[in-house]
Amino acid sequence: MEVVIVKDAKAGGELIAGAIVDLLARKPDALLGVATGSTPLPIYDALVAQVNAGAVDASKARICQLDEYVGLPAGHPESYRATVLRQVVEPLGLPESQFMGPDGSAEDVQAACDAYDEALAAAGGVDLQILGIGTDGHIGFNEPCSSLASRTRIKTLIEQTRIDNARFFDNDIDQVPHHVITQGIGTILDARHLVLLATGEGKAEAVAQTVEGPVSSLVPASALQLHRHATVVVDEAAASKLKLADYFRHAFDNKPAWQGI
Repeated sequence: MEVVIVKDAKAGGELIAGAIVDLLARKPDALLGVATGSTPLPIYDALVAQVNAGAVDASKARICQLDEYVGLPAGHPESYRATVLRQVVEPLGLPESQFMGPDGSAEDVQAACDAYDEALAAAGGVDLQILGIGTDGHIGFNEPCSSLASRTRIKTLIEQTRIDNARFFDNDIDQVPHHVITQGIGTILDARHLVLLATGEGKAEAVAQTVEGPVSSLVPASALQLHRHATVVVDEAAASKLKLADYFRHAFDNKPAWQGI
Protein backbone atom coordinates (compact mmCIF):
# COMPACT_ATOMS: atom_id res chain seq x y z
CA MET A 1 0.00 0.00 0.00
CA GLU A 2 1.27 3.46 -0.93
CA VAL A 3 0.85 6.08 1.79
CA VAL A 4 1.43 9.73 0.96
CA ILE A 5 1.38 12.38 3.69
CA VAL A 6 0.51 15.87 2.46
CA LYS A 7 0.27 19.28 4.10
CA ASP A 8 -3.49 19.68 3.95
CA ALA A 9 -6.69 18.73 2.13
CA LYS A 10 -5.99 21.10 -0.74
CA ALA A 11 -2.60 19.52 -1.38
CA GLY A 12 -4.15 16.06 -1.25
CA GLY A 13 -6.82 17.08 -3.73
CA GLU A 14 -4.27 18.52 -6.13
CA LEU A 15 -2.10 15.40 -5.90
CA ILE A 16 -4.96 13.03 -6.64
CA ALA A 17 -6.30 15.28 -9.41
CA GLY A 18 -2.84 15.11 -10.98
CA ALA A 19 -3.01 11.31 -10.94
CA ILE A 20 -6.39 11.46 -12.66
CA VAL A 21 -4.98 13.82 -15.30
CA ASP A 22 -2.16 11.33 -15.91
CA LEU A 23 -4.70 8.52 -16.19
CA LEU A 24 -6.83 10.43 -18.71
CA ALA A 25 -3.74 11.26 -20.75
CA ARG A 26 -3.02 7.53 -21.02
CA LYS A 27 -6.63 6.41 -21.33
CA PRO A 28 -9.00 9.22 -22.40
CA ASP A 29 -12.16 7.16 -21.79
CA ALA A 30 -11.11 5.93 -18.34
CA LEU A 31 -13.91 5.04 -15.93
CA LEU A 32 -13.50 7.13 -12.77
CA GLY A 33 -15.32 6.03 -9.62
CA VAL A 34 -16.30 8.93 -7.39
CA ALA A 35 -17.44 9.29 -3.81
CA THR A 36 -19.70 11.90 -2.25
CA GLY A 37 -19.28 13.91 0.95
CA SER A 38 -17.02 16.83 1.79
CA THR A 39 -13.67 14.99 1.81
CA PRO A 40 -13.29 14.47 -1.96
CA LEU A 41 -14.40 17.99 -2.94
CA PRO A 42 -10.79 19.30 -3.14
CA ILE A 43 -10.08 16.53 -5.67
CA TYR A 44 -12.96 17.56 -7.89
CA ASP A 45 -12.15 21.26 -7.60
CA ALA A 46 -8.51 20.64 -8.55
CA LEU A 47 -9.46 18.29 -11.40
CA VAL A 48 -11.91 20.78 -12.91
CA ALA A 49 -9.28 23.52 -12.62
CA GLN A 50 -6.69 21.41 -14.44
CA VAL A 51 -9.13 20.42 -17.18
CA ASN A 52 -10.19 24.05 -17.63
CA ALA A 53 -6.50 25.03 -17.81
CA GLY A 54 -6.00 22.60 -20.68
CA ALA A 55 -3.87 20.08 -18.76
CA VAL A 56 -5.87 17.22 -20.28
CA ASP A 57 -8.91 16.55 -22.45
CA ALA A 58 -11.54 14.97 -20.21
CA SER A 59 -14.33 14.94 -22.78
CA LYS A 60 -14.32 11.13 -23.11
CA ALA A 61 -14.01 10.38 -19.40
CA ARG A 62 -16.68 8.24 -17.79
CA ILE A 63 -17.94 8.61 -14.21
CA CYS A 64 -19.58 6.08 -11.90
CA GLN A 65 -21.07 6.21 -8.41
CA LEU A 66 -19.97 4.42 -5.27
CA ASP A 67 -23.39 4.41 -3.59
CA GLU A 68 -26.95 5.75 -3.70
CA TYR A 69 -29.93 6.32 -1.43
CA VAL A 70 -32.90 3.99 -1.84
CA GLY A 71 -36.35 5.43 -2.32
CA LEU A 72 -35.69 9.06 -3.19
CA PRO A 73 -37.72 10.28 -6.17
CA ALA A 74 -35.87 10.70 -9.47
CA GLY A 75 -34.09 14.03 -9.60
CA HIS A 76 -34.14 14.60 -5.83
CA PRO A 77 -31.39 17.19 -5.19
CA GLU A 78 -29.86 15.16 -2.35
CA SER A 79 -29.68 11.88 -4.23
CA TYR A 80 -26.09 10.90 -4.80
CA ARG A 81 -26.75 10.86 -8.53
CA ALA A 82 -27.81 14.52 -8.43
CA THR A 83 -24.85 15.32 -6.17
CA VAL A 84 -22.30 13.72 -8.51
CA LEU A 85 -23.87 15.40 -11.51
CA ARG A 86 -23.64 18.75 -9.73
CA GLN A 87 -20.13 18.36 -8.31
CA VAL A 88 -18.31 16.35 -10.98
CA VAL A 89 -20.10 15.60 -14.24
CA GLU A 90 -21.45 19.06 -15.04
CA PRO A 91 -18.30 20.99 -13.96
CA LEU A 92 -16.25 18.72 -16.24
CA GLY A 93 -18.64 19.44 -19.10
CA LEU A 94 -19.55 15.78 -19.58
CA PRO A 95 -22.86 14.55 -20.95
CA GLU A 96 -25.04 12.55 -18.59
CA SER A 97 -24.69 9.60 -20.95
CA GLN A 98 -21.10 9.20 -19.66
CA PHE A 99 -22.30 8.77 -16.08
CA MET A 100 -23.56 5.56 -14.51
CA GLY A 101 -24.92 4.60 -11.11
CA PRO A 102 -27.25 2.17 -9.36
CA ASP A 103 -31.01 2.71 -9.58
CA GLY A 104 -32.13 3.61 -6.07
CA SER A 105 -35.76 3.94 -7.15
CA ALA A 106 -36.05 0.46 -8.67
CA GLU A 107 -38.91 -1.76 -7.53
CA ASP A 108 -36.52 -4.71 -7.24
CA VAL A 109 -33.55 -3.19 -5.46
CA GLN A 110 -31.44 -6.35 -5.36
CA ALA A 111 -31.90 -6.78 -9.10
CA ALA A 112 -30.73 -3.18 -9.50
CA CYS A 113 -27.65 -3.97 -7.40
CA ASP A 114 -26.82 -7.01 -9.54
CA ALA A 115 -27.40 -4.99 -12.69
CA TYR A 116 -24.96 -2.31 -11.52
CA ASP A 117 -22.19 -4.82 -10.89
CA GLU A 118 -22.83 -6.25 -14.35
CA ALA A 119 -22.78 -2.77 -15.91
CA LEU A 120 -19.44 -1.94 -14.28
CA ALA A 121 -17.95 -5.16 -15.65
CA ALA A 122 -19.43 -4.54 -19.10
CA ALA A 123 -17.88 -1.05 -19.06
CA GLY A 124 -14.45 -2.61 -18.65
CA GLY A 125 -14.20 -2.07 -14.90
CA VAL A 126 -13.32 0.98 -12.84
CA ASP A 127 -9.88 2.39 -13.62
CA LEU A 128 -9.53 4.58 -10.53
CA GLN A 129 -11.91 4.60 -7.56
CA ILE A 130 -11.88 7.52 -5.13
CA LEU A 131 -12.72 6.58 -1.54
CA GLY A 132 -13.27 8.30 1.76
CA ILE A 133 -13.19 6.61 5.15
CA GLY A 134 -15.45 6.80 8.18
CA THR A 135 -14.19 7.15 11.72
CA ASP A 136 -15.14 3.48 12.21
CA GLY A 137 -13.16 2.44 9.13
CA HIS A 138 -16.09 2.06 6.76
CA ILE A 139 -15.78 2.64 3.01
CA GLY A 140 -18.84 3.33 0.90
CA PHE A 141 -21.64 2.19 3.20
CA ASN A 142 -19.78 -0.98 4.14
CA GLU A 143 -19.98 -0.68 7.91
CA PRO A 144 -17.87 -2.79 10.33
CA CYS A 145 -18.41 -6.54 9.94
CA SER A 146 -19.29 -6.21 6.25
CA SER A 147 -18.06 -9.16 4.22
CA LEU A 148 -14.76 -8.44 2.51
CA ALA A 149 -16.11 -10.34 -0.51
CA SER A 150 -19.43 -8.45 -0.67
CA ARG A 151 -20.86 -7.21 -3.93
CA THR A 152 -23.13 -4.24 -4.63
CA ARG A 153 -26.10 -4.59 -2.31
CA ILE A 154 -28.71 -2.82 -0.17
CA LYS A 155 -27.71 -1.75 3.34
CA THR A 156 -29.67 -0.29 6.25
CA LEU A 157 -28.34 3.02 7.54
CA ILE A 158 -27.56 3.10 11.23
CA GLU A 159 -29.33 5.80 13.23
CA GLN A 160 -26.17 7.87 13.73
CA THR A 161 -25.57 8.00 9.98
CA ARG A 162 -29.13 9.21 9.44
CA ILE A 163 -28.64 11.86 12.13
CA ASP A 164 -25.36 12.96 10.52
CA ASN A 165 -26.97 13.16 7.08
CA ALA A 166 -30.03 15.09 8.25
CA ARG A 167 -28.12 18.32 7.59
CA PHE A 168 -28.59 17.66 3.88
CA PHE A 169 -32.36 17.28 4.37
CA ASP A 170 -33.27 20.54 6.14
CA ASN A 171 -32.13 18.96 9.43
CA ASP A 172 -35.20 16.69 9.28
CA ILE A 173 -34.19 13.10 10.00
CA ASP A 174 -37.59 11.90 8.82
CA GLN A 175 -36.60 12.86 5.28
CA VAL A 176 -33.39 10.80 5.38
CA PRO A 177 -33.81 7.38 3.71
CA HIS A 178 -33.37 4.28 5.82
CA HIS A 179 -31.57 2.30 3.11
CA VAL A 180 -28.81 2.74 0.55
CA ILE A 181 -27.27 0.82 -2.31
CA THR A 182 -23.50 0.55 -1.96
CA GLN A 183 -20.76 -1.12 -3.92
CA GLY A 184 -19.60 -4.00 -1.77
CA ILE A 185 -16.00 -4.36 -0.67
CA GLY A 186 -15.45 -7.07 -3.26
CA THR A 187 -16.82 -4.77 -5.96
CA ILE A 188 -14.60 -1.91 -4.79
CA LEU A 189 -11.55 -4.18 -4.87
CA ASP A 190 -12.24 -4.93 -8.55
CA ALA A 191 -11.09 -1.40 -9.48
CA ARG A 192 -7.61 -1.19 -10.95
CA HIS A 193 -6.49 1.59 -8.63
CA LEU A 194 -7.98 2.59 -5.28
CA VAL A 195 -7.23 6.06 -3.92
CA LEU A 196 -8.39 6.88 -0.40
CA LEU A 197 -8.23 10.46 0.87
CA ALA A 198 -8.51 11.14 4.61
CA THR A 199 -8.08 14.44 6.42
CA GLY A 200 -8.40 15.56 10.00
CA GLU A 201 -7.49 14.12 13.38
CA GLY A 202 -10.85 12.40 13.63
CA LYS A 203 -9.78 9.96 10.91
CA ALA A 204 -6.36 9.20 12.42
CA GLU A 205 -7.30 6.00 14.24
CA ALA A 206 -9.21 4.61 11.26
CA VAL A 207 -6.26 5.40 8.98
CA ALA A 208 -3.80 3.68 11.33
CA GLN A 209 -5.98 0.57 11.55
CA THR A 210 -6.45 0.56 7.76
CA VAL A 211 -2.76 0.86 6.94
CA GLU A 212 -0.98 -0.84 9.84
CA GLY A 213 -3.61 -3.00 11.52
CA PRO A 214 -4.71 -6.51 10.59
CA VAL A 215 -7.07 -7.10 7.70
CA SER A 216 -10.41 -7.40 9.44
CA SER A 217 -14.09 -6.95 8.71
CA LEU A 218 -14.15 -4.78 11.85
CA VAL A 219 -12.22 -2.20 9.80
CA PRO A 220 -13.63 -2.60 6.27
CA ALA A 221 -11.06 -0.21 4.75
CA SER A 222 -8.29 -2.59 5.84
CA ALA A 223 -9.27 -4.69 2.82
CA LEU A 224 -7.25 -2.19 0.79
CA GLN A 225 -4.17 -4.06 2.06
CA LEU A 226 -5.23 -6.91 -0.24
CA HIS A 227 -5.39 -4.73 -3.34
CA ARG A 228 -2.68 -4.76 -5.99
CA HIS A 229 -2.61 -0.93 -6.25
CA ALA A 230 -4.02 1.02 -3.33
CA THR A 231 -2.94 4.53 -2.37
CA VAL A 232 -3.80 6.32 0.86
CA VAL A 233 -3.37 10.11 0.85
CA VAL A 234 -3.57 11.74 4.28
CA ASP A 235 -2.85 15.11 5.81
CA GLU A 236 -0.62 15.42 8.88
CA ALA A 237 -3.56 15.25 11.29
CA ALA A 238 -4.94 12.05 9.76
CA ALA A 239 -1.41 10.58 9.76
CA SER A 240 -0.81 11.38 13.42
CA LYS A 241 -1.30 7.80 14.67
CA LEU A 242 0.72 6.04 11.99
CA LYS A 243 3.74 4.31 13.53
CA LEU A 244 5.53 4.46 10.17
CA ALA A 245 4.68 8.10 9.44
CA ASP A 246 8.33 9.14 9.22
CA TYR A 247 9.03 6.30 6.80
CA PHE A 248 6.14 7.33 4.59
CA ARG A 249 7.31 10.96 4.60
CA HIS A 250 10.81 9.87 3.62
CA ALA A 251 9.55 7.60 0.84
CA PHE A 252 7.56 10.45 -0.67
CA ASP A 253 10.40 12.95 -0.32
CA ASN A 254 12.59 10.62 -2.35
CA LYS A 255 10.11 10.78 -5.25
CA PRO A 256 9.80 14.48 -6.10
CA ALA A 257 8.66 13.62 -9.61
CA TRP A 258 6.22 11.04 -8.27
CA GLN A 259 3.04 10.78 -10.34
CA GLY A 260 0.43 8.29 -11.43
CA ILE A 261 -0.22 7.30 -7.82
